Amino acid sequence: MTMVKRDTYTPESLLAVAVEVFNERGYDGTSMEHLSRAAGISKSSIYHHVKGKEELLRRAISRALDGLFGILQEPGAREGRSIERLEYVARRTAEVLMEELPYVTLLLRVRGNTDTERWAMERRREFDHQVADLLKRAAADGDLRADVDARLATRLLFGMINSIVEWYRPGRGGAAGVDEVAEAVVRTAFAGLRVTPLEPDPNDRS
Repeated sequence: MTMVKRDTYTPESLLAVAVEVFNERGYDGTSMEHLSRAAGISKSSIYHHVKGKEELLRRAISRALDGLFGILQEPGAREGRSIERLEYVARRTAEVLMEELPYVTLLLRVRGNTDTERWAMERRREFDHQVADLLKRAAADGDLRADVDARLATRLLFGMINSIVEWYRPGRGGAAGVDEVAEAVVRTAFAGLRVTPLEPDPNDRS
């Protein structure tokens, strides 16, 4: 890990270092000593700005959650047919995941061992429920396949999007860009979820 120099230390850079350490070692496996060494500052300097590592965890997870819930307030998520709104939310969720990759990765790895982690998991479920409701409305409109359970479809959709954290590494040679990956997610997922229009029967002369 790259050490953060003392003269460039800021609360934001401390948060970035903490997220990197949490993702590498796991939150439970990270001590304030680990954070101090990684940031290149004393533990007392860290305590000057935060009460402890759980506050850093909450700040990091809040950044990820704010990005996700912000999507639901964007015009593309609130206007138009439900299927169009659902595709918009799926695309933007993939984009936010890649743009805030370390923070969303940390969010997806919490296990509910602390109050902050339990709060984060509840907020994640709330986000998932809102998207699931949108998916149900799209199905009710007749735009999604009726033979796929809405809850299962939601899990499969988010499973595909969330898996991006396991392999997407920006800036590496040949890596696809954010727009390309997000578009591929939407095309792949909704090719299987959307109702396929029936092709006209060439023998039908009515």
